[in-house]
Amino acid sequence: QVQLVESGGGLVQAGGSLRLSCAASGRAFSTYAMGWFRQAPGKEREFVAAIRRSGMVTYSPDSVKGRFTISRDNAKNTVSLTMNSLKPEDTAVYYCAAGNSVGTASAPNAYDYWGQGTQVTVSS
Repeated sequence: QVQLVESGGGLVQAGGSLRLSCAASGRAFSTYAMGWFRQAPGKEREFVAAIRRSGMVTYSPDSVKGRFTISRDNAKNTVSLTMNSLKPEDTAVYYCAAGNSVGTASAPNAYDYWGQGTQVTVSS
């Protein structure tokens, strides 16, 4: 069992930066693939980025690549998402997810555990 708690969301102006963190409790954090997803009002949950236990990363190519960076610290059981050059369309609730056996990193149903989400609002 893994429990995930996100933090670091807030209100930021367009062009600004935020760093989201996800703290995981439970054993064997290093064996999980970790992902970040987001969901804007009235829209489906959208893949943002993922990092496998090997350290291999995957980004949503259309929306965030080049602006967002995912990283993990297995010693601290945390995964982070550094977001730069934020745009109003990045406004959403951001969720952290953990998966024990993740095939397609961009598929929400590949993940076993989810955090409660943290709100990110980018003003124009």
